[in-house]
Amino acid sequence: MMRCKTLLPIRDVLVFSSGRKAFYIAREEVHLAMSQQSGLQREPLLDSLRSELEGLDRDDLLWRIRTLQSPSAPRAKVDGKNVLVLCSNNYLGLANHPKLKQAAIAATRKYGAGSGSVRVIAGTMDLHLKLEKVLADYRRAEASITFQSGYATNAGTIFSLVDERDLIVSDELNHGSIIDGCRMTKAARRVYKHKDMNDLEKQLQDTDHFRRVLIITDGVFSMDGDIAPLKQIVDLAKERQAITYVDDAHGDGVLGENGRGITNHFHLEGKVDVDMGTFSKAFGCVGGYVVGSTVLCSYLQNKVRSYLLSGSQPPSVPGACIAAIQLVQRSPGLVKKLWDNTRYFKKGLKDLGFDTGNSETPITPVIVGESGKARKLADSMFKLGVFVLPIVYPMVAKDKARIRTIVTSAHTKKDLDEAIDAFEKAGREMALI
Repeated sequence: MMRCKTLLPIRDVLVFSSGRKAFYIAREEVHLAMSQQSGLQREPLLDSLRSELEGLDRDDLLWRIRTLQSPSAPRAKVDGKNVLVLCSNNYLGLANHPKLKQAAIAATRKYGAGSGSVRVIAGTMDLHLKLEKVLADYRRAEASITFQSGYATNAGTIFSLVDERDLIVSDELNHGSIIDGCRMTKAARRVYKHKDMNDLEKQLQDTDHFRRVLIITDGVFSMDGDIAPLKQIVDLAKERQAITYVDDAHGDGVLGENGRGITNHFHLEGKVDVDMGTFSKAFGCVGGYVVGSTVLCSYLQNKVRSYLLSGSQPPSVPGACIAAIQLVQRSPGLVKKLWDNTRYFKKGLKDLGFDTGNSETPITPVIVGESGKARKLADSMFKLGVFVLPIVYPMVAKDKARIRTIVTSAHTKKDLDEAIDAFEKAGREMALI
């Protein structure tokens, strides 16, 4: 008999051994006894989680989620109060548009409530393929592939493109879904200073031993509203034989001709290897996508686990997404109104003396510094009838807490004046201006 140094005699294991299952149970008891002798004391899970939540609360870092009780629109009912909404990503005001709702209902009536499978088995409907064709045409690309969410798109796509033979070079302020996607891989990683092309060039040195070098950036940075210098990134990538990947979630429907995004904005269509976007913001629906070459999209279709292993979108989603793209193409005034509202609102905040950072887009931060100040300002604004959210660490640096505002094309000048007045009142009460 093999000797086993345990607290319990080996016969105690054998006494309870009437099969493999019983043996494993007995072995766990032995391990428990060993742990008790060694003095190991693990904190119970719920106690540990409770302690961490209390710490977040003390530091004003705990999310306090408000509840919408009406559609996402410039004015909505939130926590029982009718308020002006300045914190949604509904850039073009399409989330409650009649044409999108009609398209979602029609798709549900024709195809049902769900797809019944993943895309590669029995979950690809002609409606999904139609969306991908409409999307590729809109973005002037060879092909596209759609996913359940923007997060699933980034996490799955990045993971599929690189391995231990490769290098990722990422902007330090990239979105969390990019960061998570990078962390999931075995690729080496380098981070360059935000939008600093000199540092990017430095990080691209000594890379000849890597099979692939992937440069990845947000198109529009979601916390500051500034735009990546994509033309310079593409030029550096070409010089160093690197791959370019842009997350254009906040550029969709915002930048470029009729909202065609950052590649159109910089006249780089077809020159960015991986052009990622989302339907959950300007298009008012949900889902993520990649547009690019036919070869790329076919590769992703066969390699991306978040695509292969997730149920496909219910028919109502591609139905509404198609309607959204078609509506944006037919209505160039939507994007124009968005930018008119953006310029008006930014000027109002700046004239009051608020720090709006380096924003170049409808994302306009009101930077106040401390997390507690950001929360207090958001609470004051809500009492004044304006719904905004505090953005705190780790979403931004600890000394850069802010209110992130986003105007939409659906806001009226009266709405914006009301919001500016509320910011002035709350800001003066807190001695921020």
